[in-house]
Amino acid sequence: MRSLAHARILTASLVGTAVEFYDFYIFGTAAALVFGPLFFKPAPEALQQFASYALFSVAFFARPVGAIAFGHFGDRIGRKSTLVASLLLMGLSTFAVALLPTYESAGWIAPLVLVLLRFGQGFGLGGEWGGAALLAVENAPEGWKARYGMFPQFGAPVGFIAANGLFLVLGATLSGDDFRDWGWRVPFAASLVLVAVGLYVRLRLTETPAFQAALAEAPPPKVPFGEVVAEHFRPVVAGTLAVVCCFAVFYITTTWALGYGVSQLHYGQEDFLGVQLGAIGFMALGIYVAGVWSDRTNARRVLAAGCGLTVVVGALLGPLMGAGSLLLVWAFLSLGLFAMGLVYGPLGAFLPSLFPARVRYTGVSMAFNIGGIIGGGLAPMTAQWLAEQGGLALVGVYLAAAAGLSLAGLAMVAGERRLLPLSD
Repeated sequence: MRSLAHARILTASLVGTAVEFYDFYIFGTAAALVFGPLFFKPAPEALQQFASYALFSVAFFARPVGAIAFGHFGDRIGRKSTLVASLLLMGLSTFAVALLPTYESAGWIAPLVLVLLRFGQGFGLGGEWGGAALLAVENAPEGWKARYGMFPQFGAPVGFIAANGLFLVLGATLSGDDFRDWGWRVPFAASLVLVAVGLYVRLRLTETPAFQAALAEAPPPKVPFGEVVAEHFRPVVAGTLAVVCCFAVFYITTTWALGYGVSQLHYGQEDFLGVQLGAIGFMALGIYVAGVWSDRTNARRVLAAGCGLTVVVGALLGPLMGAGSLLLVWAFLSLGLFAMGLVYGPLGAFLPSLFPARVRYTGVSMAFNIGGIIGGGLAPMTAQWLAEQGGLALVGVYLAAAAGLSLAGLAMVAGERRLLPLSD
């Protein structure tokens, strides 16, 4: 009976984040391929892509706001209700994008509403990952924290495959004009079905033992955010820096690489999407390796190893991306996404261990999403600017710098015997 309950919990943590990341990725893919000319048409072509990436970054600035809001309720009323609300907000924001007019028919109102919907996506995602991670690790048996905690991370490759796979099919079956006119809207409309699946799974959950134990010990904090800042500021900073590498390597190898590969290296859209889909399995492999390795050693050590590999990825970015070979591009993306798996997989166990259960939802969500701004929010836009200024080598330096920041965060808690129990 317990195994059945745990299977339901892990499925809920995986399915929910897969839906959320699907929503997030289709926006990133559309930003790389079509949003520039559709919503920023009066601007020169180079500025259209820049504006599209700036729009993409809006969600990252919304995520910490969502982290505070959803963390407040997650620590006061529970994980389950908060996760349902975050899923609904992001799903409905994503679906509404499918109904938007473009700049040509609605003028400046079109990009303005798109910005608001992108903010809604980010606000919802701000409460998603932290809650899903807690759902998994706070129910994990002893010795299995990292392996349970890796399940929300598996939602990333699942959502990516669903999102980019659908874009690949649409690009292959529709003419260029049809894809720009209406085909790009299909993935956004389809998100409504996925949200329904996620809701069905999550509404069947119960609260985690750790949250119930925290309530039994003391009343919930009146203002979790205030308690986190006042009493757990150092773990927030350490956790924030620790996730920078994860976001940077992912959005460089997905959103930026797609836009650069199609617009600057002149690979076909379907060809490049196919190469990315062929590489995403290495991210899943990295997550699995990281989960098992973390339970056998510790999550901090695995994160540090992943940061070291990311420095290598940065050094290889220029030679492989600029070699003029899709096979070498695939090799770079595969290595990069494997490194991303190593720095992503352990986070489900590492970040919750920095905070007590009574403020864990808020602390984890704040660290994860503020780190998202630093590492991922401006990554596509910054990488494009660096490539234009000094070539692909500078983008590799950017990746190495992100890894350095994460190593600094890990050093802040190295050697401390302060990591906290994750279950009752």
